[in-house]
Amino acid sequence: MGILTNRFSPITRRRLAAFKANRRAYISLWLFGVLFILSLFAELIANDKPIVMQYEGNWYVPLLVDYPETEFDGFLPTRTDYLDPFIQQQISEHGWALWPIIPFSYQTLDMQMTRPSPAPPDARHWLGTDDQGRDVLARVIYGFRLSVAFALVLTAGSLVMGVLIGGIQGYFGGKVDLIGQRFTEIWSGLPVLFLLIILASFVQPGFWWLLGIMLLFSWLGLVDIVRAEFLRARNLEYVRAAKAMGLPSRLIMWRHVLPNAMVATLTFIPFLFTGAIGTLTALDFLGFGLPPGAPSLGELAAQGKNNLHAPWLGITAFMTLAIMLSLLVFIGEGLRDAFDPRHIHSVQPDQDKEQAHA
Repeated sequence: MGILTNRFSPITRRRLAAFKANRRAYISLWLFGVLFILSLFAELIANDKPIVMQYEGNWYVPLLVDYPETEFDGFLPTRTDYLDPFIQQQISEHGWALWPIIPFSYQTLDMQMTRPSPAPPDARHWLGTDDQGRDVLARVIYGFRLSVAFALVLTAGSLVMGVLIGGIQGYFGGKVDLIGQRFTEIWSGLPVLFLLIILASFVQPGFWWLLGIMLLFSWLGLVDIVRAEFLRARNLEYVRAAKAMGLPSRLIMWRHVLPNAMVATLTFIPFLFTGAIGTLTALDFLGFGLPPGAPSLGELAAQGKNNLHAPWLGITAFMTLAIMLSLLVFIGEGLRDAFDPRHIHSVQPDQDKEQAHA
């Protein structure tokens, strides 16, 4: 870690030290990173297929390959249901199988349940089942990964569009800024939720469809920040000197103005990330989000509302969203403090401390 930080500039090392000094933000970053990395391997944690198995001396990888039921002495040449008691008996008698920790995927219907759905938590389903007999914990794991992936792509796209449009407005000013401001004012006044509801009646909502629609509006929150930074920086002496030397505008914006503008922009990213997750959850809760059957935290919250006699559904959805959004807010606060000059000058990096002691 020390070798990597030695390559950073002194101001960057102070910002890293300031972020690390905020224990709540630092721990939240680690927790969120660990949870997200684990969710990337959701198929190895929660799945209705064995990871690897051996049957009659032959090796199989059901996690990657769909084998017909006849491969295991079944009756139909259809995809194997490894939760079928007959298939499980065949595997136990003629080989073995390595199962994930949770033997259910987000869309698996447990046909061996002895209680009506939604069923409360037990040894078979640690967080119970929803009203369709699907494992709640498996849907939480897949839903967490889907929500974070959606927010990551949306935040990255919003960052590119917001910085591009705000930078052009702020750097050139004049009529470009005037026209851009009027456009953003009109565009921000459009009712996003109503547009999504109307469009949902024409096309089937999906991951990329929702992402494209939300990307048309999510960049608006960054434009004002980037525009203000470019307006301030374009009149500074080093920018004027670059113009006098004949450096093209695109290089001045990229090399000299953008790095300073990104300081204020980076502190806004975690809150934009949180807003993306909240919007997706709200749309799923209202029924205008991801298609039916998708692992959605909003859909789980809607099930909790519709099944008040099954409190584990609402509690699980609330705790998952509360923990996820709280970690992101704490990370955002840490970034804000790390880029605040009042904080970074009061924190001394570890390398500077070692040189002071030496």
